[in-house]
Amino acid sequence: MSQHDDALMEERPAETAEAPAVPEEKQPTTDETPSAEVGEQPLPASGEDAPASFLKQPPPNKPKHLLALAVFVLLLCLGAGFFAWHEVRSFLDTAPETPGQSLVVDIDPGMTLAQVAALLEEKRIVTDARRFQLLARWEDKGRSLQAGRFLLNTGWQPAKVLDMLASGRSLLYRLTLREGLPWWEVAAILEKEGFCKADDFAKVIRDPAFLQHWSIPFDSAEGFLFPETYLLPRPREMDMEAARTAANRLVETFWKEADKIWPQGRPAPSDLKRLVTLASIVEKETSVPEERARVAGVYSNRLRIRMLLQADPTVIYGMGPDFKGRLLFRHLEDEKNPYNTYRRPGLPPGPICSFGAAALKAAMEPEQHKFLYFVATGKGREHKFSRTLSEHNRAVQEYRAATRQKNR
Repeated sequence: MSQHDDALMEERPAETAEAPAVPEEKQPTTDETPSAEVGEQPLPASGEDAPASFLKQPPPNKPKHLLALAVFVLLLCLGAGFFAWHEVRSFLDTAPETPGQSLVVDIDPGMTLAQVAALLEEKRIVTDARRFQLLARWEDKGRSLQAGRFLLNTGWQPAKVLDMLASGRSLLYRLTLREGLPWWEVAAILEKEGFCKADDFAKVIRDPAFLQHWSIPFDSAEGFLFPETYLLPRPREMDMEAARTAANRLVETFWKEADKIWPQGRPAPSDLKRLVTLASIVEKETSVPEERARVAGVYSNRLRIRMLLQADPTVIYGMGPDFKGRLLFRHLEDEKNPYNTYRRPGLPPGPICSFGAAALKAAMEPEQHKFLYFVATGKGREHKFSRTLSEHNRAVQEYRAATRQKNR
């Protein structure tokens, strides 16, 4: 045991809470090893306790450890960023299937972004619902997704799917309604094409609230179901709401086209009733564009002199959807038919079909002439117009002869 150790033993109490006294440092002799330079701390001998001053000093290589740690963290961040970037690009650039297949997807009103994304993942339209949500939020389209029936494809990239849903370009089906159809034929076509039930449509177009909303001055929307080629979404259920949607679209189109003809404003209800009723008769009487204004002139002349219109199409309309076959004399003599213009003066109670804008223009601007009669020529779609009954009777004979010749 060294002299240094003796001093420590002599001064250390057996049991005490106080720190031991530090012995006076021995001065080295000339033949002893000189102490460390100022600022250095000699290492303790084996078995000795390290002085407190030595323990408090940081290790001399700590700056190197910090630099290595910083480099490691930087590499870790770069690696994580590259991995995240790679995953994002992989999601954005990769379609679920190649080649893809078309699928019909229904997005219901009120669905959240999370529900839409989950549905798309279930249908294999996208590969990851969570990432699709992130994409929608990043593009600021999370609140812009539209409800409807969409035709999507599993071969599309997520951005195209998102654009389709946000733009509202839902799946549309072609509906063609030609001129001259009565309401029951329109209803039958709507049901056949899957837009609504015919019975529901009939109820809607007679609903007083519906008629009042669209300013229709009749007891039905006949004549206001505009003939056109439409692109419409098919409903998920053919219920009353589907019928109302279809009827709204047809009547809305009527007013859109009619307002082009009436730039100064719509006519008064009484004038509106006269114009649309006359236009519907013109539509049924001729399909030749050049004859529309002339036919309108014939009926305008008859109305002016209080002459019976004697229009076959009005009689046929009054017999309803069950009428089939040829118009007979007994039909012309039926006074119970409210649309029988052979027995009832003036215009019929209302329009008899859907008509186009050209027929409405003809009713507004009938040709000025003195014709009171017309009959088909039997040689084409054209008609022979006459001023007197005798001229008309000759034209009728010519028509019958042409018909017999054609049927031989």
